[in-house]
Amino acid sequence: MPLHVRNQHRISLPAPADVAFPFFTPKGEERWVPGWEPHYIHPASGETVRGLVFTTTGGGHTTLWQVADFDAASRTARYARVTPALHAGFVEINCQPQPGGQACDVTVTYDMTALTPEGEQALQGYEGETFTRMIDGWAEAVAGCLL
Repeated sequence: MPLHVRNQHRISLPAPADVAFPFFTPKGEERWVPGWEPHYIHPASGETVRGLVFTTTGGGHTTLWQVADFDAASRTARYARVTPALHAGFVEINCQPQPGGQACDVTVTYDMTALTPEGEQALQGYEGETFTRMIDGWAEAVAGCLL
């Protein structure tokens, strides 16, 4: 049976939820993810809407993404992603204000299934402390853009 990984981690950001949430859209990630250069397929503008299709390339692999759900009002996004010959799954982002509204909590959930033995190895980066460090790194990178 293929390896399946589901992990969730919450980070806090020093910004209102409505300010922080756009950083977790494909265009927003261009501001803080080194090497993140999506190729927008539809719509070509890269506007984050349900159904947006785009690709990214890294580590010698191309990943196909589709926005499965997007609700700016509730600050929730769910992305389907497939890296052929490695893994497939979902990434979900939910951004909620902290009391007082000047900071927010962002919950990041990865729900991934390996497609091959190589994919099983790749999914180790989405488990335990490695996953926690990755998402904590997101908090540092986004906070650096907020200053």
